[in-house]
Amino acid sequence: MSYDFNADEVFQMAEQMERNGQTFYRTAAEAVSDDTKKELLLKLADMEVDHEKIFKAMRAELTEKEKSSTVFDPDGESALYLRALVDTRVFFEKDLDVSSMEKILKAAIEAEKDAIVFYLGIKSAVPQNLGQDRLDHIIKEEMGHVRLLSRELVQLKG
Repeated sequence: MSYDFNADEVFQMAEQMERNGQTFYRTAAEAVSDDTKKELLLKLADMEVDHEKIFKAMRAELTEKEKSSTVFDPDGESALYLRALVDTRVFFEKDLDVSSMEKILKAAIEAEKDAIVFYLGIKSAVPQNLGQDRLDHIIKEEMGHVRLLSRELVQLKG
């Protein structure tokens, strides 16, 4: 079965991904004892909170057409499908190796890259006339996370 997703559904998914990211970073922060490292992880969690707010605001700005369903879906299966994708692909619950900050940063970079790939893939599922261009903002935000995490990893190895 193929689904076309509208921008509203994609922003709902983005919000869930950001909540998953918050949990990821807060869990990692609880596991480290170094205050500087803990502060960095909590800062990243806070960035996820900020991004969730951005995506909520962007969602609120959608037109009714962008919010309209693109397929007949009386049982809300597309929303369940999207949630399953988000919860199993990006920042999903898994055994987080917190034995070193390097491993935490590498896992975070991997998750952020997965988010970018996910958004690029889902972008093709959102018709152009239903807000496809709005996804570019999400992708740029996630790319910013990768740059920040990569800088931190380089400094850690430095």
